[in-house]
Amino acid sequence: MKPSQRYAPFFLITGILFLIACYFYSHPFHKNTPIPDFSCPSHHIAALESVPAELSLFASGACLMDTESGRILYGKEENIPRPMASTTKIMTCLLALEHSTGEENVTFSSRAVSMPKVHLGAPKGTSFHMKDLLYSLMLESHNDTAVAIAEQLSGSVSNFANAMNQKAKELGMSKTCFVTPNGLDADGHQSSPSDMCRLASYACKNSQFLSIVQTPSKTIQDCQKKHCYALTNHDAFLSSYKGALGIKTGFTGKAGYCFVGAAKRKNLTFVSCVLASGWPPDKSRKWHDTKALMDFGFSHYEKKEIQLQDFSKKRIRVCDGISSYTFLKVPQIPSLPLASFETIDITYNIPAELQAPLHASRPIGSVDLYINQKLYNSYPVYPVCDMEKTSFSHYLHEVFLQFTAFLFKK
Repeated sequence: MKPSQRYAPFFLITGILFLIACYFYSHPFHKNTPIPDFSCPSHHIAALESVPAELSLFASGACLMDTESGRILYGKEENIPRPMASTTKIMTCLLALEHSTGEENVTFSSRAVSMPKVHLGAPKGTSFHMKDLLYSLMLESHNDTAVAIAEQLSGSVSNFANAMNQKAKELGMSKTCFVTPNGLDADGHQSSPSDMCRLASYACKNSQFLSIVQTPSKTIQDCQKKHCYALTNHDAFLSSYKGALGIKTGFTGKAGYCFVGAAKRKNLTFVSCVLASGWPPDKSRKWHDTKALMDFGFSHYEKKEIQLQDFSKKRIRVCDGISSYTFLKVPQIPSLPLASFETIDITYNIPAELQAPLHASRPIGSVDLYINQKLYNSYPVYPVCDMEKTSFSHYLHEVFLQFTAFLFKK
């Protein structure tokens, strides 16, 4: 092989590299006008009126919550756990609705019939259809019925309590511990007003549950058709408050009078909880407290849209990317119940520039929403598309495209 042929590949490669270097020196790919740093100024919305006076409530613990957003609109020791009496049966009913067909036969065991009043009073060995017992559970708050349901679904009260606590965990009820299916006083059996509102918000999404708690009266019969039992709804809130959806009363000597309620007007649905709202003979205090909470919500709050800056068409610089810029998606904030005495602050935590590679499913920043100077939620911001980091192969591809375009122009 001649020396010239031996060195030909070397000179060819050197020449190509030289041409590439010359091209990058005189023809940079990104010749766009420099992209300024990305920025979005914070936004403040001032209150239009002063904060109203605190409510006068008898309850030791209380909470008012919007069902759709989960936002707490009013609270009094709302995160402090307390005994919650028969409001426990909300969870018992929901688990029965979710884990049975309603047609199962539920038999009263010796443990079930040993439960104290209030009870259905069916003899040991009596069977009922599950769907009928749910009216006994929620309208009359029968303690023996709760145990019979628990044993049917889980085999034992302790196993059913585990299922209740697992569901509570799924719903974010971090201050709650269930020991019994009926709410009778037991060591460690407790929940907070805010947790019970979370449970009620979940219950409001179940049409079967709402149908049961809104039933004025019901007559049920055992499977043997030997006895009939007349049941009456004892929820006075249901018939005395505009838009009331009902839910569940409760009382024990340790818990006092309790009530978890729900009401809907126009596009707002609120749930409330009052715990330890008096003891005998002050049976009506729970109704006073519940109406006060609901009135506060419906008189002060309305759903409003949160308007963010539209930065979707604003370029943001990308370093070391195959493109010098990209665009961002503006997060969507659902409408929220807001009052005219509240302040709103929106901050945009987005960097001035991005570093490749980018992934459309990986957030690059956030928009933070503050209500009354407290962080309500942080909404992630995503790039509109993936972007690879530049590489030598990419540069070679660009050179090839530029070279072929030059040839065709000729």
